[in-house]
Amino acid sequence: MQSVLELEPSALQEKGAFHTAREIAQQPYIWEKIMNGLTGEASALSAFLEEAYHTVDNIILTGAGTSAFIGLSLTGSFFRHTGVITRAIPTTDLVAHPHDYFHSDRIPLIISFARSGNSPESCAALELADNISRRCYHLIITCNHSGQLAGWQSQHPQHMILLPPECNDKSLAMTSSYTGMLLTGALITRLHNIAAMRQQVEVLCTYGKLLLTRYTALLRTIAGKKFTRAVFLGDGAFYGTATEAHLKLQELSGGKVICKSDSFLGFRHGPKAIIDENTLVVYIFSNNSYVLNYEKDLVISMKQGNKALLEMGILPANGEVPELDTVLLTGDQPLLLEEDLLCVCSILPLQLLAFFTSLSLGLQPDNPSVNGAITRVVEGVAIYPLNA
Repeated sequence: MQSVLELEPSALQEKGAFHTAREIAQQPYIWEKIMNGLTGEASALSAFLEEAYHTVDNIILTGAGTSAFIGLSLTGSFFRHTGVITRAIPTTDLVAHPHDYFHSDRIPLIISFARSGNSPESCAALELADNISRRCYHLIITCNHSGQLAGWQSQHPQHMILLPPECNDKSLAMTSSYTGMLLTGALITRLHNIAAMRQQVEVLCTYGKLLLTRYTALLRTIAGKKFTRAVFLGDGAFYGTATEAHLKLQELSGGKVICKSDSFLGFRHGPKAIIDENTLVVYIFSNNSYVLNYEKDLVISMKQGNKALLEMGILPANGEVPELDTVLLTGDQPLLLEEDLLCVCSILPLQLLAFFTSLSLGLQPDNPSVNGAITRVVEGVAIYPLNA
């Protein structure tokens, strides 16, 4: 077998890292399969969405954990392309406070993202929506053909998108499933122009392959530095990327690295106090020149106050930012990807960072939780009747 992330399969198996490594490395190839699959079902999906967009008065993007962060990256895209008010609300919030989000006079389109579809809150949130809302539309995007969510049925209109089986990660941390569902959501907002999106996806796959081949060794070196804190900053669609990167490093380090995510502007309003000599700071830059103005200002402001251990930037090829310790380019040429597509590949180096940090700490990336505090599918969550 060929090496994966520059490590031999036998070594990966021994270190409990094979599944995570393979699932990170395969992503650009899965994106191609997702594009082909969505093209094949575009007609039926378009018919469902056309009816929904003409009927609903709000869109809710939902999921639990990493699946919830997909919505953070896509709220702007759905609003821009549909004109319908869109919110990213985790299923954990929907289940705990359903009347804060569902109303008997409102008709939502609920777009559910789920790797396994077996988290207790996944179906419970949709049942609450059906019981409270006057009418609902459900679009379910999942990676597990045999999950509870894949078999769920509503009395209201629904449509299901099942992603390629490779997206159903075997490792604890979500990687292929995250980018696969994120790309699917981004393409859905452009379903009216799906044929033209093929070129964008080809560029995306090129970027992804470049990031994985060019920066694997560098990120392995950075992961070996003795940082105990990490901060991830991103704006707009990249705020979702920053949030996911935060969780990925915290999960795969078994909680030994404490992480925070924020927007560039938001970080200046107090959270900047977290920076010390043991902190890794990662800037996930936009390819929007207007947004980049604010992001550059934040980087300059970081020269004042406590100095971080290392500042790393993930930057589009056409961007320029103040001097940093390390800069990773998402491409060789300024081939413009829209922001919510660029964020699909921008997470790859941060997955690598988390993976190699896990190894450097002597943990098993496939199952880094030594005491079993976190599991691949959340367990032990009771679902109570609403009138309890």
